[in-house]
Amino acid sequence: MTGKAVLISLISILYITTPIWGNTRIHIGSKKFTENVILAEILSQMTAHAGFEAEHRKELGGTRILWNALQTGEIDLYPEYTGTIVKEILADRNLPGENRLEEILKESGIGISAPLGFNNTYALGMKKNLAGKRKIRKISDLSAHTDLIFGFTNEFMDRGDGWPGLRRHYNLPQTNVRGLDHDLAYQGLDNGFIEVMDLYSTDAEIRYYDLKVLQDDLAYFPVYNAVILFRLALPEKLISHVSRLCGKLDEEQMIRLNARAKIDKQPERLVAAGFLEKTFNIENHIEHTGFWQRLIKRTKEHLHLVIISLSAAVLLAIPLGILAARISRLEQLILGIVGIIQTIPSLALLVFMIPLLGIGGPPAILALFLYSLLPIVRNTYSGLQNIPLPVRESALALGLPASARLRRIELPMALPSIMAGIKTSAVINVGTATLGALIGAGGYGQPILTGIRLDDVKLILEGAVPAAALALTAQFLFDGLERIMVPRGLRL
Repeated sequence: MTGKAVLISLISILYITTPIWGNTRIHIGSKKFTENVILAEILSQMTAHAGFEAEHRKELGGTRILWNALQTGEIDLYPEYTGTIVKEILADRNLPGENRLEEILKESGIGISAPLGFNNTYALGMKKNLAGKRKIRKISDLSAHTDLIFGFTNEFMDRGDGWPGLRRHYNLPQTNVRGLDHDLAYQGLDNGFIEVMDLYSTDAEIRYYDLKVLQDDLAYFPVYNAVILFRLALPEKLISHVSRLCGKLDEEQMIRLNARAKIDKQPERLVAAGFLEKTFNIENHIEHTGFWQRLIKRTKEHLHLVIISLSAAVLLAIPLGILAARISRLEQLILGIVGIIQTIPSLALLVFMIPLLGIGGPPAILALFLYSLLPIVRNTYSGLQNIPLPVRESALALGLPASARLRRIELPMALPSIMAGIKTSAVINVGTATLGALIGAGGYGQPILTGIRLDDVKLILEGAVPAAALALTAQFLFDGLERIMVPRGLRL
């Protein structure tokens, strides 16, 4: 099979295996922090109450991923904040405020609801005892303390209303600034590894960790009113129904909802159901999903990613390795390209796939396919190159044509090396597939992400242990396959 045919087959598989939903299924997205997940759960349950089938694609990552997914129709609505829309999504429009948001978003086929009722603004915070000791009350006070260690959300490190603009606005001299996950930053602050971090003003952890919220005395951060962004093509009945949420959530309520999920460890769907019952008298039957049900579901999703991507990689990588070994002019080109692909950070490669294939399984499968190529290509090339010269000369002396030499002598002798490359790719593939959860592909990465966000070790282990077990199982299966395929005398 040629490389072109393999790629065509892979793309076909990606689209065939992508679920095709009916027109009544509504996709709700959420970012990777607890408040946004709770709001999306509320929207999902309100959508179901309105008579539509709802699917919550949770913890999809940063603002851009969700915004692009909304524009392409892969999600239909999600909770957002006006300050983020002005300073990040529409940063190129240089808007002075929120006045023209509805008009400008309409140009992209996107609607915006009225505010939900609370302003979840960015803020900087630190431990109260440290702030008191240093006499720090407001952000401008930080300029006199150059030794402080800052730890900011990775997105905050680069966004238009984040650290670069804040540093210029307040003329802050600090250079020891680290980017990290928002939920891990709280743990780092509590343990003293960082001393100042970015906060969301409705975070339950502010009270839990007894933090000092620094006054934004030079008014850098805009207003971040929570709103709903939705596609204007949605049924009016649905838009009208979810718009009932507008004006019903104040800051104190949101902090309490966040605390139930983050501090009390209640599942977000139950937190959302409790709010809807109390506020709108909407009763939703929330089914409890047991450990084994979750494990089976995540295992199916993970195997879906791994089996398709690894199978396609084997079909393409072995011919590429043969070409590299047979044609000297292609050797450096092939090995160089697959080597460069391997150096691209896995998360970046996943994000690069989104414009081509959207979110969910297809971009994750294609990224995993590309990551699986190098070990198989290189080991196929090495296995063929390392065949002893006397063996090659004997094959030539027998008068065998090139195809027969490859099929009967060279590939069998190179098979141990090829199988070693496949085993390496399989283990890498299983581990890297956990990152697919960041773009909605599911798998074992989903409980890991949720566990990190909720500081729940049990949830993290619920994804990490099965992933490790699957990697070991793959290693064991390929070991068995190697014993069957490779003659005893050729085994490494």
